[in-house]
Amino acid sequence: MERILAHIDDHFDAHLDQARRFVRQPSISGEGIGMPEMARLVADRITELGGRAEIVPTDGWPVVYGEIDQGAPRTLLVYGMYDVQPVEGETWMAPPFEGQVVSLEGHGPSMVARGVYNTKGPLAGFFNVVHTLREVEGRLPVNLKFMIEGEEELGSVHLPQFVARHRDRLRADAAYFPFYMENAQGKPVMWLGVKGILFFELTCRGGDWGGPTVRGIHGSNAVWISSPTWRLVQALRTMVGPDERILVDGLYDGVAPVSADDEELLAALARTFDEQTILQDHDVKRFKYDLRGVDLLRRYLYDPTLNIDGLVSGYVGAATKTLLPHEARAKMDVRMVPNMEPETVVATLRAHLDRHGYADIELRVNEGYPPAKTSVRQPVVQALIRAVRRLGVEPEIWPHLGGSAPFYLFTGELRLPFAMGGLGHGGRPHSPNEYATVEGMKRFEKSVAAFLVEFARG
Repeated sequence: MERILAHIDDHFDAHLDQARRFVRQPSISGEGIGMPEMARLVADRITELGGRAEIVPTDGWPVVYGEIDQGAPRTLLVYGMYDVQPVEGETWMAPPFEGQVVSLEGHGPSMVARGVYNTKGPLAGFFNVVHTLREVEGRLPVNLKFMIEGEEELGSVHLPQFVARHRDRLRADAAYFPFYMENAQGKPVMWLGVKGILFFELTCRGGDWGGPTVRGIHGSNAVWISSPTWRLVQALRTMVGPDERILVDGLYDGVAPVSADDEELLAALARTFDEQTILQDHDVKRFKYDLRGVDLLRRYLYDPTLNIDGLVSGYVGAATKTLLPHEARAKMDVRMVPNMEPETVVATLRAHLDRHGYADIELRVNEGYPPAKTSVRQPVVQALIRAVRRLGVEPEIWPHLGGSAPFYLFTGELRLPFAMGGLGHGGRPHSPNEYATVEGMKRFEKSVAAFLVEFARG
């Protein structure tokens, strides 16, 4: 390990250039910008490292599949994504697709770019580790398979299609998602799973109930013609209480109780959980609930959410325009906890709207997949814990993340345990000035190298 870590130190400027190579190529899946070029860049990187790669078509953006076979006893399936979020309408301190290193207050030298944190930076760093191990040792301690998708930011819509068609090629001992997991204070936070997600839209249009049916009309007509916008707002109001507690009957049905293993993790987590760091990282003043410690963690980890991502209706341009809109839309998501299934949640939401007199409101599902978890006792998880400890830090282990990723494909479809993480710090995903600290990017590579060695040991 000493020679491996020294090699990373000595060649890190070149490693940063490899990260820039990735972030300089726009790949905005939602807008179709740069996607074929980025897929080719990822495939070429795998072949540069002595592997074989192909760009596999799906009904959406393709998946980059690759293999580096070392004849080793153990095989790791590496998951990643090559798509990023849009930057339209955002103001950045540096161009979002240049990979400039700037000095960030409180963080020091940091690369600022779309995707450097989520998650081209970790993906490029993983490839750098593969290069390092081959340079220092001549070979890798494990066999690698790569499944790098181009639709994670769209909800991994066609990744299940790829998995179903290529299940035999994806056989491995475990799956791994490389990701920066240190918070702003340098504490490594390790998650054992993810919540599921259901993303949907509610649309209210004028119809038999009233309201304009084909176009917006003069706002003065609001005195005697109903508003689809107000009707949608009133429908939304039936779904949560004043404290934002979900009021949709049946949404909590079947939610799994906290397991004994998770109870142990919660008790340990409460001793090191830093509430103020969470608030500072998200630029908010207080939590929604007046709770602390384990009680606050329980709400975050084991409660589903019903969130409004955006509301669209009528005129929102400059100056004034009195208008009675004919349509109103709400983009929404539910984060699902263990035992919740997307199909059941959709049926529950539809029944709620119908029961409250809003059968006319359209519910359209955009995406959805269930939660996924791996036991802390799994060898791949223990290998990552040992790797982090090997570099002198103790990880804070969380039962799962509040966010979502399609890891149910590992646990449910491929029957693989998985681990995600690595040292390193970044932030502001989906936001302007997304960043990763330069020192954190180096720590990440060292932790991944240690992880591959520990995973090979079993």
